[in-house]
Amino acid sequence: MYIRPFDPWKSKLCTCPFKYTLNPYTGCDHACVYCYITGYIPKAFKVRTKDNLLPSLERELRKFDKRFIIAMSYSSDPYPTIERELGITRRVLELLKRYNVRCLLLTKSDIFERDIDILSELRCAVGITVTTVDEDKAELLEPNAPPPRNRIRALKKAKKAGIPVYARIDPIIPFYTWDDFEDTLKALDFVSHITVSTLKLRPDIKARMRAKFPDLMKRLEPLYTEKYEGYYYLKRDLRFAILQKARKLIEKRGITFGSCREGYYSYPTCDGSHLVP
Repeated sequence: MYIRPFDPWKSKLCTCPFKYTLNPYTGCDHACVYCYITGYIPKAFKVRTKDNLLPSLERELRKFDKRFIIAMSYSSDPYPTIERELGITRRVLELLKRYNVRCLLLTKSDIFERDIDILSELRCAVGITVTTVDEDKAELLEPNAPPPRNRIRALKKAKKAGIPVYARIDPIIPFYTWDDFEDTLKALDFVSHITVSTLKLRPDIKARMRAKFPDLMKRLEPLYTEKYEGYYYLKRDLRFAILQKARKLIEKRGITFGSCREGYYSYPTCDGSHLVP
Protein backbone atom coordinates (compact mmCIF):
# COMPACT_ATOMS: atom_id res chain seq x y z
CA MET A 1 0.00 0.00 0.00
CA TYR A 2 1.18 3.53 -0.79
CA ILE A 3 -1.08 5.31 1.71
CA ARG A 4 0.04 4.45 5.23
CA PRO A 5 -0.73 5.64 8.76
CA PHE A 6 1.81 8.24 9.88
CA ASP A 7 4.59 7.82 12.34
CA PRO A 8 7.17 5.46 10.94
CA TRP A 9 9.26 5.97 14.09
CA LYS A 10 6.45 5.03 16.51
CA SER A 11 7.83 7.86 18.61
CA LYS A 12 6.43 8.54 22.07
CA LEU A 13 7.29 12.19 21.45
CA CYS A 14 5.22 12.43 18.26
CA THR A 15 2.13 14.56 18.94
CA CYS A 16 0.68 14.61 15.42
CA PRO A 17 -3.07 14.14 15.10
CA PHE A 18 -3.85 10.88 13.35
CA LYS A 19 -3.19 11.15 9.63
CA TYR A 20 -1.89 9.17 6.69
CA THR A 21 1.24 9.73 4.68
CA LEU A 22 2.12 9.29 1.03
CA ASN A 23 5.52 9.59 -0.65
CA PRO A 24 5.27 9.88 -4.45
CA TYR A 25 9.01 9.15 -4.73
CA THR A 26 11.56 7.05 -2.86
CA GLY A 27 14.64 8.99 -1.78
CA CYS A 28 15.32 12.72 -1.84
CA ASP A 29 18.00 14.55 -3.82
CA HIS A 30 18.12 17.63 -1.61
CA ALA A 31 20.87 15.73 0.26
CA CYS A 32 20.50 17.76 3.46
CA VAL A 33 23.40 17.21 5.84
CA TYR A 34 21.06 16.75 8.82
CA CYS A 35 18.63 14.39 7.03
CA TYR A 36 17.22 11.48 9.05
CA ILE A 37 16.05 9.26 6.15
CA THR A 38 19.55 7.84 5.63
CA GLY A 39 18.86 5.74 8.70
CA TYR A 40 16.12 3.71 7.01
CA ILE A 41 16.08 4.34 3.23
CA PRO A 42 18.91 2.72 1.22
CA LYS A 43 20.59 5.13 -1.22
CA ALA A 44 18.51 7.84 0.42
CA PHE A 45 19.86 10.72 -1.68
CA LYS A 46 19.04 9.02 -4.98
CA VAL A 47 15.47 9.60 -6.18
CA ARG A 48 13.55 6.65 -7.59
CA THR A 49 10.06 6.34 -8.98
CA LYS A 50 7.58 3.76 -7.66
CA ASP A 51 6.24 0.93 -9.77
CA ASN A 52 2.57 1.18 -10.67
CA LEU A 53 2.10 4.14 -8.30
CA LEU A 54 -0.77 5.98 -9.97
CA PRO A 55 -3.16 3.08 -10.73
CA SER A 56 -2.46 1.53 -7.33
CA LEU A 57 -3.01 4.86 -5.60
CA GLU A 58 -6.31 5.37 -7.38
CA ARG A 59 -7.56 2.00 -6.15
CA GLU A 60 -6.59 2.97 -2.59
CA LEU A 61 -8.25 6.38 -2.85
CA ARG A 62 -11.57 4.82 -3.87
CA LYS A 63 -11.73 3.19 -0.41
CA PHE A 64 -10.03 5.98 1.56
CA ASP A 65 -11.84 7.41 4.58
CA LYS A 66 -12.20 11.09 3.69
CA ARG A 67 -12.37 12.16 7.31
CA PHE A 68 -8.59 11.84 7.43
CA ILE A 69 -5.69 13.81 5.95
CA ILE A 70 -2.96 12.51 3.65
CA ALA A 71 0.37 14.25 4.30
CA MET A 72 3.02 14.59 1.60
CA SER A 73 5.79 13.99 2.40
CA TYR A 74 7.85 13.23 5.48
CA SER A 75 10.34 10.69 4.12
CA SER A 76 10.97 11.93 0.59
CA ASP A 77 10.21 15.44 -0.62
CA PRO A 78 7.26 15.39 -3.05
CA TYR A 79 9.14 17.86 -5.25
CA PRO A 80 12.59 16.46 -6.07
CA THR A 81 14.40 17.97 -9.04
CA ILE A 82 13.09 15.30 -11.42
CA GLU A 83 9.49 16.28 -10.65
CA ARG A 84 9.88 19.23 -13.06
CA GLU A 85 10.22 16.67 -15.86
CA LEU A 86 8.08 13.75 -14.67
CA GLY A 87 5.17 15.52 -12.99
CA ILE A 88 4.30 12.51 -10.83
CA THR A 89 3.36 14.58 -7.79
CA ARG A 90 1.14 16.77 -9.97
CA ARG A 91 -0.71 13.65 -11.13
CA VAL A 92 -1.06 12.51 -7.52
CA LEU A 93 -2.61 15.89 -6.67
CA GLU A 94 -5.03 15.46 -9.56
CA LEU A 95 -6.13 12.14 -8.05
CA LEU A 96 -6.57 13.71 -4.62
CA LYS A 97 -8.72 16.38 -6.22
CA ARG A 98 -10.78 13.80 -8.10
CA TYR A 99 -11.53 11.88 -4.90
CA ASN A 100 -11.91 14.99 -2.73
CA VAL A 101 -9.22 13.90 -0.27
CA ARG A 102 -7.77 16.34 2.24
CA CYS A 103 -4.04 16.97 1.91
CA LEU A 104 -1.20 18.47 3.96
CA LEU A 105 1.73 19.28 1.66
CA LEU A 106 5.25 19.94 2.94
CA THR A 107 8.28 20.63 0.76
CA LYS A 108 11.72 22.18 0.64
CA SER A 109 11.28 23.13 -3.02
CA ASP A 110 9.64 25.88 -5.03
CA ILE A 111 8.41 23.52 -7.76
CA PHE A 112 4.97 23.39 -6.12
CA GLU A 113 4.40 26.89 -7.56
CA ARG A 114 3.63 25.13 -10.85
CA ASP A 115 0.75 23.27 -9.16
CA ILE A 116 -0.99 26.18 -7.46
CA ASP A 117 -3.84 25.82 -9.97
CA ILE A 118 -4.63 22.33 -8.60
CA LEU A 119 -3.74 23.08 -4.98
CA SER A 120 -6.14 26.02 -4.92
CA GLU A 121 -8.99 23.63 -5.76
CA LEU A 122 -7.98 20.99 -3.17
CA ARG A 123 -8.88 20.84 0.49
CA CYS A 124 -5.27 21.35 1.50
CA ALA A 125 -2.67 23.39 3.33
CA VAL A 126 0.81 23.98 1.89
CA GLY A 127 4.00 24.37 3.88
CA ILE A 128 7.69 24.88 3.28
CA THR A 129 10.72 24.12 5.40
CA VAL A 130 13.22 26.96 5.77
CA THR A 131 16.18 26.16 8.00
CA THR A 132 17.71 29.60 7.60
CA VAL A 133 17.36 32.58 5.25
CA ASP A 134 21.14 32.93 5.16
CA GLU A 135 21.75 31.71 1.61
CA ASP A 136 25.35 30.64 2.23
CA LYS A 137 24.43 28.58 5.28
CA ALA A 138 21.43 27.07 3.52
CA GLU A 139 23.57 25.97 0.58
CA LEU A 140 25.95 24.16 2.92
CA LEU A 141 23.14 22.48 4.83
CA GLU A 142 20.85 21.70 1.87
CA PRO A 143 23.17 21.54 -1.16
CA ASN A 144 20.62 20.50 -3.78
CA ALA A 145 17.49 22.25 -2.49
CA PRO A 146 16.24 25.47 -4.11
CA PRO A 147 17.31 28.64 -2.26
CA PRO A 148 15.09 29.68 0.67
CA ARG A 149 14.10 32.91 -1.10
CA ASN A 150 12.58 30.85 -3.95
CA ARG A 151 10.58 28.69 -1.55
CA ILE A 152 9.29 31.75 0.30
CA ARG A 153 8.33 33.52 -2.93
CA ALA A 154 6.37 30.46 -4.08
CA LEU A 155 4.59 30.18 -0.73
CA LYS A 156 3.52 33.81 -0.93
CA LYS A 157 1.96 33.04 -4.32
CA ALA A 158 0.10 30.10 -2.78
CA LYS A 159 -1.29 32.34 -0.05
CA LYS A 160 -2.33 34.93 -2.64
CA ALA A 161 -4.24 32.12 -4.39
CA GLY A 162 -6.21 31.53 -1.20
CA ILE A 163 -4.38 28.42 0.00
CA PRO A 164 -3.72 28.10 3.77
CA VAL A 165 0.05 28.22 4.28
CA TYR A 166 2.42 27.26 7.06
CA ALA A 167 6.15 26.74 7.57
CA ARG A 168 8.72 24.72 9.44
CA ILE A 169 11.90 26.29 10.80
CA ASP A 170 13.73 23.05 11.19
CA PRO A 171 16.23 22.07 12.39
CA ILE A 172 17.28 24.82 14.75
CA ILE A 173 21.06 24.45 15.17
CA PRO A 174 22.70 26.30 18.06
CA PHE A 175 25.62 28.55 17.06
CA TYR A 176 24.46 28.34 13.43
CA THR A 177 20.84 28.64 12.23
CA TRP A 178 19.64 29.78 15.66
CA ASP A 179 21.68 32.96 15.12
CA ASP A 180 19.44 33.77 12.12
CA PHE A 181 16.13 32.71 13.66
CA GLU A 182 14.58 36.17 13.92
CA ASP A 183 15.52 36.99 10.30
CA THR A 184 14.04 33.69 9.14
CA LEU A 185 10.86 34.33 11.13
CA LYS A 186 10.56 37.83 9.69
CA ALA A 187 10.70 36.40 6.16
CA LEU A 188 7.91 33.95 7.03
CA ASP A 189 5.63 36.29 8.96
CA PHE A 190 2.83 35.91 6.39
CA VAL A 191 2.12 32.26 7.31
CA SER A 192 -0.57 31.10 9.74
CA HIS A 193 1.43 28.46 11.63
CA ILE A 194 5.10 27.65 12.24
CA THR A 195 6.52 24.38 13.52
CA VAL A 196 10.03 24.30 14.97
CA SER A 197 12.37 21.48 15.89
CA THR A 198 15.93 21.36 17.20
CA LEU A 199 18.69 19.39 15.51
CA LYS A 200 18.72 15.75 16.57
CA LEU A 201 21.79 13.58 16.05
CA ARG A 202 22.31 9.95 15.07
CA PRO A 203 25.60 8.33 13.96
CA ASP A 204 24.94 8.92 10.24
CA ILE A 205 23.95 12.55 10.83
CA LYS A 206 26.92 13.12 13.14
CA ALA A 207 29.33 11.81 10.50
CA ARG A 208 28.06 14.19 7.82
CA MET A 209 27.94 17.14 10.21
CA ARG A 210 31.49 16.46 11.42
CA ALA A 211 32.76 16.25 7.85
CA LYS A 212 31.20 19.55 6.79
CA PHE A 213 31.19 21.51 10.06
CA PRO A 214 34.09 20.22 12.19
CA ASP A 215 34.47 23.36 14.31
CA LEU A 216 30.74 23.72 14.86
CA MET A 217 30.45 20.09 15.94
CA LYS A 218 33.21 20.52 18.51
CA ARG A 219 30.93 23.05 20.19
CA LEU A 220 27.70 21.15 19.62
CA GLU A 221 28.44 17.56 20.53
CA PRO A 222 29.11 18.16 24.25
CA LEU A 223 25.58 19.64 24.44
CA TYR A 224 23.94 16.45 23.15
CA THR A 225 23.61 14.54 26.41
CA GLU A 226 20.10 13.07 26.22
CA LYS A 227 19.13 10.04 24.17
CA TYR A 228 15.57 9.28 23.04
CA GLU A 229 14.59 6.49 20.67
CA GLY A 230 17.94 6.31 18.89
CA TYR A 231 18.56 10.07 18.66
CA TYR A 232 20.72 12.34 20.77
CA TYR A 233 18.94 15.53 21.86
CA LEU A 234 20.24 18.82 23.15
CA LYS A 235 20.22 18.80 26.94
CA ARG A 236 16.77 19.65 28.16
CA ASP A 237 17.41 23.06 29.75
CA LEU A 238 19.07 24.44 26.62
CA ARG A 239 16.54 22.84 24.31
CA PHE A 240 13.56 24.20 26.19
CA ALA A 241 15.14 27.65 26.45
CA ILE A 242 15.43 27.72 22.65
CA LEU A 243 11.88 26.46 22.17
CA GLN A 244 10.43 28.92 24.66
CA LYS A 245 12.13 31.86 22.96
CA ALA A 246 11.04 30.63 19.52
CA ARG A 247 7.46 30.30 20.73
CA LYS A 248 7.47 33.79 22.22
CA LEU A 249 8.81 35.34 19.01
CA ILE A 250 6.38 33.42 16.80
CA GLU A 251 3.26 34.06 18.86
CA LYS A 252 4.20 37.74 19.19
CA ARG A 253 3.62 37.96 15.43
CA GLY A 254 0.15 36.42 15.75
CA ILE A 255 1.28 33.09 14.31
CA THR A 256 0.37 29.82 16.00
CA PHE A 257 3.24 27.66 17.26
CA GLY A 258 4.08 23.98 17.01
CA SER A 259 7.08 21.87 17.98
CA CYS A 260 8.04 18.52 16.49
CA ARG A 261 9.08 15.55 18.66
CA GLU A 262 10.30 17.78 21.47
CA GLY A 263 8.00 16.91 24.38
CA TYR A 264 7.28 20.63 24.61
CA TYR A 265 4.12 22.46 23.41
CA SER A 266 2.01 22.96 20.31
CA TYR A 267 -1.26 24.75 19.60
CA PRO A 268 -3.64 24.02 17.96
CA THR A 269 -1.57 21.23 16.29
CA CYS A 270 2.11 20.50 16.00
CA ASP A 271 2.07 19.95 12.23
CA GLY A 272 -0.32 22.61 10.89
CA SER A 273 -2.98 20.07 9.97
CA HIS A 274 -5.64 22.25 11.61
CA LEU A 275 -5.31 24.55 8.59
CA VAL A 276 -6.65 21.93 6.15
CA PRO A 277 -10.27 22.81 5.28
